[in-house]
Amino acid sequence: MKKRIMLGLALLVSATIQSWACTNFIVGKAASKDGSVIVSYSADSYGMFGELYHYPAAVHAKGAMRDIHEWDTGKFLGQIKEAQQTYNVIGNMNEFQVTIGETTFGGREELVDTTGIMDYGSLIYVALQRSRTAKEAIKVMTDLVKEYGYYSSGESFSVADPNEAWILEMIGKGPGVKGAVWVAVRVPDDCIAAHANQSRIHQFPLDDKDNCIYSPDVISFAREKGYFDGLNKDFSFADAYCPLDFSGLRACEARVWSFYNMFNKSIGDAFLPYIQGKSKEPIPLYIKPTQKVSVRDIQKAMRDHYEGTPLDITNDMGATAFKMPYRLSPLTFEVDGQKYFNERPISTQQSAFSFVAQMRSHLPDAVGGVLWFGTDDANMTVFTPVYCCTNRLPECYSGEVADCVTFSWDSAFWIYNWVADMIRPRYSLMVDDMRTVQNNLEDTYDQAQAGIEQAAAAMLKMNADKGKEFLTNYTCMTAQAAVDRWKKLGEYLIVKYNDGVVKRVNDNGSFKRTEHGKAVLVRPGYPKEFLEELVKATGDRYKVY
Repeated sequence: MKKRIMLGLALLVSATIQSWACTNFIVGKAASKDGSVIVSYSADSYGMFGELYHYPAAVHAKGAMRDIHEWDTGKFLGQIKEAQQTYNVIGNMNEFQVTIGETTFGGREELVDTTGIMDYGSLIYVALQRSRTAKEAIKVMTDLVKEYGYYSSGESFSVADPNEAWILEMIGKGPGVKGAVWVAVRVPDDCIAAHANQSRIHQFPLDDKDNCIYSPDVISFAREKGYFDGLNKDFSFADAYCPLDFSGLRACEARVWSFYNMFNKSIGDAFLPYIQGKSKEPIPLYIKPTQKVSVRDIQKAMRDHYEGTPLDITNDMGATAFKMPYRLSPLTFEVDGQKYFNERPISTQQSAFSFVAQMRSHLPDAVGGVLWFGTDDANMTVFTPVYCCTNRLPECYSGEVADCVTFSWDSAFWIYNWVADMIRPRYSLMVDDMRTVQNNLEDTYDQAQAGIEQAAAAMLKMNADKGKEFLTNYTCMTAQAAVDRWKKLGEYLIVKYNDGVVKRVNDNGSFKRTEHGKAVLVRPGYPKEFLEELVKATGDRYKVY
């Protein structure tokens, strides 16, 4: 995702930390509680403006061309032939419930081709406009890079529809060499999977076209470049094109490990030594969870900071006095000539937007596809329902009212960032107030879902346009309602925690007053553990005598 931060040290040896950072989770339909295929994605990038994209369905004139601009920078890369018909796309889901997410793994730098036209972001949104299934999207993406060249570095895509989910990994062939080498593996229906800025496909079946497809030269090209010299059956895409280093292990694979640890503790226990550099056996591409997984489970997983695990970052000095589960970038630092790093968890402050895509084959497409969407950090946002038939943007999610350097009280991105930046410095003191509002809103949307969809399905049978307009209106209403409630939360927090004290609150949520109308205050000070560490560090400097 947009040039981001990821660790870059040699395995078990200090080196330099590089860029990139996004996280994708995948749940097969037999592994989910309601038969949904689920895909999550966080678009993590410092300086990126979080918005919801919309590409309306359209019919194009014969011979029409389409301009391609690099998603990261806006740089014009060239033109491609436009499809005669394109489909409605809202965010990263189209009207047929096809969803695509991504994480950048980078890989071998010498394989980047800056003469290519198709960058990874354009591949996503062009494919969504041209595909009715996940496999069709994979074909569109791989055909496009074959015809027009691949501009970006190594990329790992989640490509899914209501029936199946795939991981597609792709990397270019070097300067001036058109095309890419790639492999796509289907995630079994009863499994979950994840990828997070490290190539995850190792050995793959060479004769199972239902579950694995790949470019004809994916192995021969690696031989030609000197990346592989073994038997075909032993070929590993990840080892050849993105050799693991400390960055891939601790900043990337660790996020995959944390996700698996949430839903299969035995897998988490077995592969913790790998994350800690004590084992070389890689984490499986996919695993079976020990319980069925819901959309709400994945929303919660997107908010993880390794809490309760050996990688927990909330209990050391870096967390400050108030157990802040965030670290400022860059993620490496140097003290007395020695290099160190900070953990890079799933949830991170530089996220521009996140989503949890819910795709259901047992419902009409207009109802079955829901993009649970939120701007800013997943931990500090509200996931609101965006139905795949939505044909206009909620104003608060659009890029029309603000941008990365233009604040607006009407912008969801800036409202969520405003509240988050208030909470982070005193996280443990303030986060419960935020979590109460967040849970209330998301519980409300979850509980209303069945009724909304039943009404919409009935409308769709009588009048498709009317049913789609109903779901579009609901999408816009819930997005705006969440932003309005978040503004109230921000106002509440600044009053309650002003100047480092805490104002007492009545059971009904109003602020307590003295008999003379003044606020009832509490001075929380610092936690006991922090004060003990302070005295250790300062000795008698602050001793009362």
